[in-house]
Amino acid sequence: MRETLFNWLAPTIDGASCLDCFAGTGALAFEALSRGAGHCVLVEQDPVCAGQLRAQAQRLGAAGAEVHCADVRQWLRGITRQFDVIFLDPPFDSDLAAETCVLLANGRNLAPAGLLYVETKPGWAPPEDRFLVRKQGRAGQVQYMLLAADTGGPA
Repeated sequence: MRETLFNWLAPTIDGASCLDCFAGTGALAFEALSRGAGHCVLVEQDPVCAGQLRAQAQRLGAAGAEVHCADVRQWLRGITRQFDVIFLDPPFDSDLAAETCVLLANGRNLAPAGLLYVETKPGWAPPEDRFLVRKQGRAGQVQYMLLAADTGGPA
């Protein structure tokens, strides 16, 4: 899936400003940086994981990595930054994908031509009138989508 994602993002990743919500291991953020992203913010609620992300960024020499230990929902409510690419891979047994999508749309955190990558359990759909599905796929029990903000114009 990661290879497919970064093939999709190839035309836009160079120099991009990225946000990795629910960063976990930081695999998506570090991959984005290794493929030319200019900056990547990793938000992880677990303090131990956040510390490991900081250590990993230092080991990799990932100067463009910025790690925040926070609940991504609260963190998003406190910022006005926009990102070219946002990665959203929340725990599948929650409603965090939909809730975070609404926060991203309300906060206008996705740049006008930006892309939002979401991994969820099969059957999930993005909030209506917020995002347009650009690409999608499924691998086993994982559904993945590349979304763009619905600006009300032609798709």
